[in-house]
Amino acid sequence: MTSEAAALTSSLALDVETERLSAAPLPSPAEDPGLLALAAEPVVVHQPAIFSAPFIFASPHSGRCYPQSFTGLARLDAINLRRSEDAFVDELFDCVTEFGAPLIAARFPRAFVDPNRAPAELDPAMFDAPLGRPVAARSPRVAAGLGVIPKVVRDGLEIYDARLPAAEAMFRLERFYRPYHAALSELVAKAQAQFGVAIVVDCHSMPPPAKAHDIVLGDCYGEAAGSELIAYAQKALVQLGFSVTRNTPYAGGYTTSLYGKPRDGVHAFQIEISRGLYLDETRMEKNSGFATCKEQLRRFAASLISEPGSWRRSARPLRF
Repeated sequence: MTSEAAALTSSLALDVETERLSAAPLPSPAEDPGLLALAAEPVVVHQPAIFSAPFIFASPHSGRCYPQSFTGLARLDAINLRRSEDAFVDELFDCVTEFGAPLIAARFPRAFVDPNRAPAELDPAMFDAPLGRPVAARSPRVAAGLGVIPKVVRDGLEIYDARLPAAEAMFRLERFYRPYHAALSELVAKAQAQFGVAIVVDCHSMPPPAKAHDIVLGDCYGEAAGSELIAYAQKALVQLGFSVTRNTPYAGGYTTSLYGKPRDGVHAFQIEISRGLYLDETRMEKNSGFATCKEQLRRFAASLISEPGSWRRSARPLRF
C-alpha cells in the first residue's frame, strides 16, 4: 500500500480504531464452532479480476450466518430474527465485480451487530455491567432499540429476554464491527490512491413503503456525494423503470455520512431497494421478481460504473 493510501486508511479507520476496544476472549470450539468460524471470516470482499473503477459497493446488512450462541440468547424464532436483514442484497449486486469494482459484504447478521451505526451508539441498559468505554448521548436510533448492538428487530420485536454480559458488546465490536470498517476503509484508500477518487455505494433494502417508491437514494441531503453523481444515479434508475426518490425516508446512515466527503474526493450514497420487488418477506425467500430485479440492477451498475462523469475527476490532495 502506498503512503497516501496508508494515510487515508488511517484517516478513515474511525473512532473504533482510535479507541482500541478490549478483545473479549473467544469461546471454545465446543461451545460454538459456528461463532468461531464466523469470527475468523466476518467479512467477505468479492474482488474484480482487474480493479478498474473507483467504485466500492457495500452490503452491511445482508449477513445471514447466525451463531448458535446468539440464537440461544434470543427470544425470537429464525424468521423473526431475519426481519432486520437486507436479505440477498449482496446477491443483487454481486455483478459489480464484472465491471471492475469490489463488493464488500458482512457475513454476520444485522441483529447481531450493525456496522451502519457509530460504535458508541450503545444502550447501557441492555447489559449487566458497565461497558467500560464511552457511550454516545442517547440517539434516536438507540432510543428506538436500533443501536450498534440492536435491542429489537423490525416492527419493534425485542430480541432478548435478559440483559447481555457487558463483555458481549466488546466482543462483537472487536471481532465483527471493526473488521468490516477496516476492510471498507482499505478499499476506499485503494480506490483513491489508484484513481484519485473513491465512490462508496452503500446497498440496502427496505420494507415496501406506504407511498410506494421502488428505490430511495440517500446522500445526506447533498452532503455525502456530488450532486451530478446522485442525479445521474437517479436518472439511470428511472430509465430502467424504477420509481425513485431521494433522502425520504432514508437520507443515508452512518456509513454514508462517515465516508462521504466529496471535497476530499470520497463520495458515498445509500441505495434502498423495496423488498417487494424481490423478496417474500413472510418466508424470507426470493420471490418471482428476484431475477428481473437483479438484471435491472446489473444494468444500473454497468451504466453507473462506465459513465465518465465529473465525479470521477481527482480531488485536491488530502491533507492530514
